[in-house]
Amino acid sequence: MLLKKISFAVLAVLSGTLALNAAPPAVFGAPLEKSASQLSIPLGGNAYVLKGKNGARIHTQKGLVNWTGEDAMIAVYVRTSDPQENVDFSIRARGHGTIKFNVNRDKAQTFSVKLDSDEFKEYPVGKIKFAEAGYQKIYIKGCEKSGEHFGEISDFTLKNVLGASNYVHGFDNYWGRRGPSVHMRYTLPKEKNIEYFYSEILVPKGMDKVGTYFMVNGFGEGYSGIQVNSPTERRVLFSVWSPFDTQNPKDIPEHLRVVNLRRGEGVKIGEFGNEGSGGQSYLRYPWEAGKTYGFLTRIRPDGNGNTEYTTYFHVPSERKWLLIASFRRPATSTWYKGAHSFLENFNPDMGYTGRSANYFNQWAWDKNGKAYELTEGTFTCDGTGRAAVRTDFAGGLSEDGKSFFLRNCGFFNETTESNSRFERKSMMSAPPMINFAALEKL
Repeated sequence: MLLKKISFAVLAVLSGTLALNAAPPAVFGAPLEKSASQLSIPLGGNAYVLKGKNGARIHTQKGLVNWTGEDAMIAVYVRTSDPQENVDFSIRARGHGTIKFNVNRDKAQTFSVKLDSDEFKEYPVGKIKFAEAGYQKIYIKGCEKSGEHFGEISDFTLKNVLGASNYVHGFDNYWGRRGPSVHMRYTLPKEKNIEYFYSEILVPKGMDKVGTYFMVNGFGEGYSGIQVNSPTERRVLFSVWSPFDTQNPKDIPEHLRVVNLRRGEGVKIGEFGNEGSGGQSYLRYPWEAGKTYGFLTRIRPDGNGNTEYTTYFHVPSERKWLLIASFRRPATSTWYKGAHSFLENFNPDMGYTGRSANYFNQWAWDKNGKAYELTEGTFTCDGTGRAAVRTDFAGGLSEDGKSFFLRNCGFFNETTESNSRFERKSMMSAPPMINFAALEKL
């Protein structure tokens, strides 16, 4: 059962193969378009249905389609480096309806267009302005329709735009609509065989948007974290990739399959594909925004050419530990490497909603039981951010300096340069009190 998809760029970060000296996104250096006078903005990568979602749909190749609902509200996003005056705004559309446009909720910038063609053609909308630099939002709403549909819109055209701009074009619209994924890689002690990694997460209230994976404990061969899968379902997830490179788990030879060794009460065990393949486990659990949760992951070679991976879920407010699962990965001999967390939206229809999380209290224990507090983190973004088609990504330190934060999507204007390094304050004078022997009996 496929729970989520992640880009190959994200996979590179998770596996530790992405160079930390990669070039920063274009928004910081050479902009995506230095002085574009005309922008052709495909709705398939830059539009979202905000309200009345059953009354319209964004097709990644065709744009705005199936537009029947009078309550449907659609928004198109583009970022400009400068305020703008006298921008010529037109659309490429077809149909027989009257539609209304509004720029940045400015009442003085409301326009109506009547569609009158069964074939796509360009319709002028009017001259618009953007009072401030940053992300601009153009809203669309249907007013009247002669049949079942208001019409279809494939592209916006903006002429006489000064300065740089950022929007999804020349890029896969699916990934562009999902928005940039962001990561925080933690610095492990050098030349130590790390066996355990513990980390905590707090999702602020209101940031638990549908389609979000708050990954907490990542390692070179997999990850674990919490997800918002629907308005009524949340999960704790733990996955380990197979060493066999395939997108179809059924193609994995028997001797290279990830094997489940243990699982907690109520935990589902299965396989996943389309992002590499391997063993997967998840627990439906009603975790809540505003509360702290912890993950403890153990990775150790079994002495027979394989490695065992085990993850536990911690609810500090209840002093409760839950076993998620334990897997054996064949043809692998490793300790814990590549400790990191990430934040992603895996629902392309929800890429306009912002989400964030605080990650803190990172600790590691080597094979001899010595504990190390991990206070250094390196922020990175995925290919969507590095291509600068989306610039709504950020990460760093919380206001009190005690935790790292990750933030993405929502079309906010602040951006953190990829590969930025941060040092959080120490939270504890001693490591968390964990009864490792008791956990082995769960």
